[in-house]
Amino acid sequence: MSDNCIQVQVKDLKKYFTFHKKETLKAVDGINLSIERGVIFGVVGESGCGKSTLGKCITRLFDITSGQVIFEGSDISYQRRREILPQLRQMQMIFQNPFSSFNPKLKLIYQVREVCRLYGMDDSRIESRIDEFLGHISLTRDELGRFPHELSGGQLQRLAIARALLLEPSFIIADEPVSSLDVSVQAQILNLIMNLRKFYKMTILFISHDMTVIEHVCDEVVIMYLGTVVETGKTADVFSNLLHPYSQALMSAIPVVDPLKERTDRIILSGDIPTAVNIPSGCRFSPRCPRCNEKCSRVQPDLVEIQPGHSVACHLY
Repeated sequence: MSDNCIQVQVKDLKKYFTFHKKETLKAVDGINLSIERGVIFGVVGESGCGKSTLGKCITRLFDITSGQVIFEGSDISYQRRREILPQLRQMQMIFQNPFSSFNPKLKLIYQVREVCRLYGMDDSRIESRIDEFLGHISLTRDELGRFPHELSGGQLQRLAIARALLLEPSFIIADEPVSSLDVSVQAQILNLIMNLRKFYKMTILFISHDMTVIEHVCDEVVIMYLGTVVETGKTADVFSNLLHPYSQALMSAIPVVDPLKERTDRIILSGDIPTAVNIPSGCRFSPRCPRCNEKCSRVQPDLVEIQPGHSVACHLY
């Protein structure tokens, strides 16, 4: 893989939170990623696995504890935000809850304009970009003159997507952009993201807890558990041959389409979900793993390539 094809690199990234100077929560603990230009790169896992924290570290919304974030060949790991403003303009984020993405006391048009002005866009360019995106997201100028609570969740999320793209970024982080929306609206938002990605030729880091969404929209995927990567590869390769017991359990939890049928391959995990404060020794998944052996509870497995481009962190392989 040529370095020129890599847009974002994450090297041994760690983000720890310390509480009362006693307890340390290891939200992200040694993540390595290489994201090629133009792909949709999926990150999937249960709530609390660190996937949203990873996204916020890449965009520098969170300061990182250690490791590196390299964007377009520039190391942006520890600089002040004003020093890396040109890089941050190229990196925008779509958040999970559209209602918390906007100030409830300001009309939407002011909030959209303010983002553009922050990065130095002149007024005439701002208005032309707004008009361009209103067509994409099926909203009107009249609706932009309202307050956030006067729009539906779907309308507000479409506007959040448009606001992120107004600056013409090359890299978008979509942090569970459909999980807070009605099922009937989710497909509309996913199709909007896919269409805009093709039109503007962007790279997307797509964060989700939904395996079916990841399989549908992403070119590559990493599966996270308790702050680390347990399996990664091309989406088609990974989903056609899920190797890690945790990946298999996630897939088996997906409901079947026919309500009259029951899954026969359902994997029921035992034990409680550990916290990132008290991480188990050895493999982090070992207390819940149905295939755990003595080595699993002692030695943390390395991420090893089992097939070309398909890696897994498990002592079974």
